[in-house]
Amino acid sequence: MRHLLFLHLLGASVWVGGHLVLLFSVLPGALKRRDVQPVRAFEQLYERVGIPALLVQIVTGVWLAGKWLPHSQWFSDSPIAHLVQGKLILLAFTAVLGVHARLAIIPKLDAQRLPQLGVHIVLITLTAVAFAWVGTGFRFGGLF
Repeated sequence: MRHLLFLHLLGASVWVGGHLVLLFSVLPGALKRRDVQPVRAFEQLYERVGIPALLVQIVTGVWLAGKWLPHSQWFSDSPIAHLVQGKLILLAFTAVLGVHARLAIIPKLDAQRLPQLGVHIVLITLTAVAFAWVGTGFRFGGLF
């Protein structure tokens, strides 16, 4: 279980850290200069490690959740089940944001659509941070 948790946390570090760098380092300058190139360059580099990190998180997260709570109890009414449910909701939101950005925003990305992508970047970063926050609940038996 320790190896699974390590891989999960490593994936989370890459996923959350990459989005924080994008939000606080790359996006402000791109918005200020109305230049999509820095965002495109970051995304091209980050995708090589960010997407595999997310996939590692999904696989290890499902595995770890199954160790914490049998799959048949994931939708029950217990503190651990609520954490699993929270993670699943965040995963669904991540997928919706990613698909929308990939299909509707990025192919047409220009200086005028950059603020719209910026909103997506804020939302995906907040979702990534929420993933980490909810994850701490497994150690402490709930969110609060």
